[in-house]
Amino acid sequence: MILTEPRLAPFYRLAALDKIDSTNSEAQRRAAAGAPAGTLIWARQQTAGRGRRGRAWQSPPGNLCFSLLLRPAVTPAVAATLGFVAGLALATAIDQLLPAGRRSELKWPNDLLVEGRKLAGILLEAGASGPSRLDHLILGIGVNVVAYPTDLPYPATSLAACGGTADAAAVLEAFAERFLDDLRTWQAAGFAPIRAAWLARARGVGEPVVVRLDHVSLEGRFAGLDEQGALLLDADDGTQRAVTAGDLFLPGIG
Repeated sequence: MILTEPRLAPFYRLAALDKIDSTNSEAQRRAAAGAPAGTLIWARQQTAGRGRRGRAWQSPPGNLCFSLLLRPAVTPAVAATLGFVAGLALATAIDQLLPAGRRSELKWPNDLLVEGRKLAGILLEAGASGPSRLDHLILGIGVNVVAYPTDLPYPATSLAACGGTADAAAVLEAFAERFLDDLRTWQAAGFAPIRAAWLARARGVGEPVVVRLDHVSLEGRFAGLDEQGALLLDADDGTQRAVTAGDLFLPGIG
């Protein structure tokens, strides 16, 4: 077990582990066994961590990797907007731990940047009983606290490299506190206020971008988000397209 644990609100049920294949996989296993909402799997190290679109996620000791199990009584499409709730909460938490004068930004759909470099990512995995019935949602979050990979096609960084001194437990504690506040906003008022706050922190809004899908790349201007979190892309011919999944590339960042 991890000896230093964060202080969490009663909503959370923490399982702190030294090593696991994947915190998301463990959260899935516990969800299948009936674990309640608020179950939080935190591991010092992952051996088979994963990110979006099947990519590997490196999780050396000292970095933060955890997964939160939720059971919102909404459709899968609505539940997907919880990724933006998590991103907004994480950005606010990271800002509290950065030196004065530095501020995090959000990159669609689920990355957190500091000075144009990726510091954290979010992976959503849902368990649905049908197209309109959600069983559970898992928010998997990885934060580069003390180390970051250098062999990626985009620039990365860590909290330590940005001048932050917090450890993984402190980052988790800060996120968990802020997430509950933003979750209550989402529950009471829906996605609209979350979307507005997320866009206020987003990198690339109003700028030319490229969105890579599985077999094609789209170019246009990042016009905002629709009511379900899809990226609105304005093309040069005056048409607008809503992109629900893809990789966003920003000028000078990737």
